[in-house]
Amino acid sequence: MKVLGIETSCDETAAAIVDSDHNILANRVLSQLEEHEPYGGVVPEIAARSHMDHLDRLIREALEEARLGFEDLDGIAATAGPGLIGGVFVGVMTAKAIAAARKLPFLAVNHLEGHALTARLTEGEAAAFPYLLLLVSGGHCQLLAVEAVGCYSRLGGTIDDAVGEAFDKTAKMMGLPYPGGPLMEQIAKKGDPERFDLPRPMKGRPGCDFSFSGLKTAVRNKILELAGEDGAISNLTDQDKSDLAASFQAAVGDVLIDRCSHAMDLFQARYGRPGPLVVAGGVAANLALRDRLTALTDQRQTSLLAPPVKLCTDNGVMIAWAGLERLQLGLTDSLDFAPRPRWPLDQLTGVKDRA
Repeated sequence: MKVLGIETSCDETAAAIVDSDHNILANRVLSQLEEHEPYGGVVPEIAARSHMDHLDRLIREALEEARLGFEDLDGIAATAGPGLIGGVFVGVMTAKAIAAARKLPFLAVNHLEGHALTARLTEGEAAAFPYLLLLVSGGHCQLLAVEAVGCYSRLGGTIDDAVGEAFDKTAKMMGLPYPGGPLMEQIAKKGDPERFDLPRPMKGRPGCDFSFSGLKTAVRNKILELAGEDGAISNLTDQDKSDLAASFQAAVGDVLIDRCSHAMDLFQARYGRPGPLVVAGGVAANLALRDRLTALTDQRQTSLLAPPVKLCTDNGVMIAWAGLERLQLGLTDSLDFAPRPRWPLDQLTGVKDRA
């Protein structure tokens, strides 16, 4: 089986094709970074317009890369939420039009489920159900038990900022260009993670919830101290910024390890084993945090599963694969499906709901 996947939930326009043998037949992604950089963040109207301008071409290029026509496809999948609703509409309406014209099944994919199931494409049987999921991105930070397609049990989530959002906002406070998260990881390599004493919010508390706003505020206070009386960011040296980035990243790592350890205990009580632990979402591309999580899973005698870095950030491959998994189970959607700006994973309909 072959499925075309469309992703337009934020600032990447993407189209990809995968098959049921776990092959990525095409993967086209157009980043909008240059369009949003002057504003220091994603502007929804600009993002939606860019999706409209480029999506048709990317779909055509994906078909050409895969050497396929629409007649060779078995389904059309698109991100139907959560996300910036203007962009989501562009992808959903395009997918519905193709599905209607070609009489193909339409699959409304939850963007978060796309992230959640990517490891099943890349890791195969190692990511058999059930598994523990750490979903970390610019807009989301959750720990979930993944029981089946469409069947997710939330163990914990952030009570304020998502971890990726905290990375980006901290980078902006330090004067780093957008998007700052990946730059934070790079400059942290040259920094001293012990120079600044930063808090570890929620560490040691019961449960699996996260909080990052206090950590972000603590970094802001350190920046103000370094900036001096005139408060100019230019007063910070490159080493100051590297040390701040390293200290911030170390604090985030400590929090993730603590929360994931609690989640592993809950998972083991429920399923008789602590994992595997799957990490997904844009922050999963941070290799320093991956190393910390690998050390944890080694200690707990389980495994860390993570997609390749290029499949951690938003892409069409994850949408195509989630669509294909749903198609194989007969979980298709009608053409009157309404896109959703918010769509929690634990509100999905899955195969267990049909039983």
